[in-house]
Amino acid sequence: MRWTKFERSKIRVYRKRGSVLPKGVEEEHTGFLHSLFSNDIKGMKEGSMLYSLWLKQNGSPIEDFFVYKIDEEYILDTQMHAQKLIEEFQRLKLSLRVYFEDLTDRLDHFFIFGDNSEGFVKSVFGLDIKEGEAKRKDGAVVSKNSIRLMEEGYDIIVEKGKLEGILKEEERVSLQEWEDLRIERLIPEIHKELREGFSPLEAGVLSFAISLTKGCYVGQEAIARVYYRGRTPRTLAKFEVKDVKEGDRIRDEGKDVGVITSVDSKGRLALGYLLRVKAELYKEYQCGEGKAKLVQMI
Repeated sequence: MRWTKFERSKIRVYRKRGSVLPKGVEEEHTGFLHSLFSNDIKGMKEGSMLYSLWLKQNGSPIEDFFVYKIDEEYILDTQMHAQKLIEEFQRLKLSLRVYFEDLTDRLDHFFIFGDNSEGFVKSVFGLDIKEGEAKRKDGAVVSKNSIRLMEEGYDIIVEKGKLEGILKEEERVSLQEWEDLRIERLIPEIHKELREGFSPLEAGVLSFAISLTKGCYVGQEAIARVYYRGRTPRTLAKFEVKDVKEGDRIRDEGKDVGVITSVDSKGRLALGYLLRVKAELYKEYQCGEGKAKLVQMI
């Protein structure tokens, strides 16, 4: 088993308890998130997890979130600074009775994966969890989440210090090693691949980050326009590279055909966007002062 520890914000989104809602009237905190996020918040079952984007009107990502629905409230996991996010949500909620709490300083967030990760969850928490489920046990939230690394793994969000001495330090994956794994597995990252100027559909996240049937949300029209045109003009791709850095333009026959968005710590693998009409597996492209060979596409 391997594990890493994230430094990410945690925000609780909730409504005041005690009020009885008329039949068919949605809870305001659910409606608020549903109107902002690209995925189907209203469709979430109690004890579930999903991944979603927060988009601009033009469809470009602002931020991404893992959303856990526990005890009729939501916990958001995101890179964005918690207080900055809460201030923006407060501005957007208008008259809705939605409340936010910054949990970041109270919680540790671990992700475990690989051999015996399922056994660890069973032995430590006594839980048997299916993909996409999120359960609370002894103050911890545990969720089976294959989206983060595209393999079986578990989010464990616990009170600070609770897993001290339980996870083996020699099995720890540093955040740099995690970044290298992400690049190796062609997984897009917010503010790198998921960023201004690129549609999320070009990053290949439609199947798990975007609902096409949920109704209106910010950026929906832009996403729909791209989707119903058919294949996107660009695709996210992985390259074997030499002497390449982030931001380098990919060139073919003297013309820009793409851009590098992430490079691993060894300078050997990179992610980037490439025009589909110029994409040819195992072709080598000029890239900045170096070379980039296309080895995989979304």
